Amino acid sequence: MPTRPSPKTKPAPRSADLPPRQSSGYLVRDAHRAYQRLLERRIAPYGVTRGQWYFLRVLWIHDGLSQRELSARVGMMEPTTVIALRSMEKTGLIQRERSDADRRRARVLLTAKAKRLRSELLAVARGITDASEEGIAARDLAAFRRAITRMTANLDRIER
Repeated sequence: MPTRPSPKTKPAPRSADLPPRQSSGYLVRDAHRAYQRLLERRIAPYGVTRGQWYFLRVLWIHDGLSQRELSARVGMMEPTTVIALRSMEKTGLIQRERSDADRRRARVLLTAKAKRLRSELLAVARGITDASEEGIAARDLAAFRRAITRMTANLDRIER
């Protein structure tokens, strides 16, 4: 009968080798890139870029955020946000409105055009998600969502 290691025994060190298919980070990156490529192709006919998509997603939920709030929610640096918002203004997706209380602060507001695109573009995203989940059991998807949420929280905690 095999003996069990005592609780004081340290686990054997893990190999430094990390093949891509055993790396959660690699697999998440690979899946993310596949989602991005397909999303980019599918939203381009609507005149929306992938960079604009992230801002639209947040604004469809929280219209009227400041540039700083929008940057934080999208996870972009403010200079990148400024460039993206300029582009979105030129294509008629957003308008910026200065605050009466603080002229330095601008609210970012969706235009009617951006609001009209919401249901169509979210349907495109839903279609991509549905296609990616094809053949995967609902319980496995639920377990995946719990696991990926936990991994993100673990990494966010380390980052601080």
